[in-house]
Amino acid sequence: MSAMRDAIGVLLAGGQGERLWPLTRDRAKPAVPFGALYRIIDITLSNCINSDLRRVFVLTQYKALSLNRHIRAGWSPLAGLGDYFEVLPPQMRVSQQWYQGTADAVYQNIYSIGSERSKFVFILSGDHIYKMNYSRMLKQHCDSGADVTVATIEIPAPQAAKQFGVIETDKDCGSKRIAAPCGALQRFDGNLHLQYATADPHPARGFRGSQVQP
Repeated sequence: MSAMRDAIGVLLAGGQGERLWPLTRDRAKPAVPFGALYRIIDITLSNCINSDLRRVFVLTQYKALSLNRHIRAGWSPLAGLGDYFEVLPPQMRVSQQWYQGTADAVYQNIYSIGSERSKFVFILSGDHIYKMNYSRMLKQHCDSGADVTVATIEIPAPQAAKQFGVIETDKDCGSKRIAAPCGALQRFDGNLHLQYATADPHPARGFRGSQVQP
C-alpha cells in the first residue's frame, strides 16, 4: 500500500483575509474566486488529489458558508470509498475560544486527527497558490528518518525580513532555527526559507527535522 494511503491532510482554511479586503467582505480568504470558476482553496485540494492524498479535514472558521458549499458541491463527489473532504468548524473540544492561530487550530482538532489513526499528517494552507506533489515530500520525510519535515522555498534574506516565517538550516537541510515574521529576522544570514506546508507524524517533545523543496 502506498504511504499516502496511510496519511491524512489537515487543511487550514479559516483565514480572515484582511489584506484581501473587500474580496473577503463576505467570504473566507480560501473561498475567494480564482481563475473564474475556481476558488483559492482549489489549488491545495488539487495538489492533494494529484498526490493521492484523499482524506482531508478542512478547518474553517470565518464566514465559511460559501466555502462549505463549494467543497460539498465541487470536491466531496470526488471522494471514493474510505476517502473524504470533511469540513470541520471550531468544535470547542479543548478550548472555549475560536482558533488563535494555525498551531491552535491543529491542537483544537487533535482528537479528530488522532481518531483517524493515520501514520502521517500533512498540515497544509488553504490560501496559498503553489503546485506540489506531496508524495515526494512524504518519501523525503521517510527516507530522512525525521520526525517533522517542512516544505520551503529559498528566498533572499532582505525579501524575507519582516514578511515571512523563516527557517535556518544546516548543510544537510536539517532545521536549526525557526522564526516568525518580526524584526529579529536580521540575525539570519544568507538565504532564508519560506514555510508553506508541513508533514508530521505524531509530535514529540524533541524531534529531528528535515527540509524539502518542491
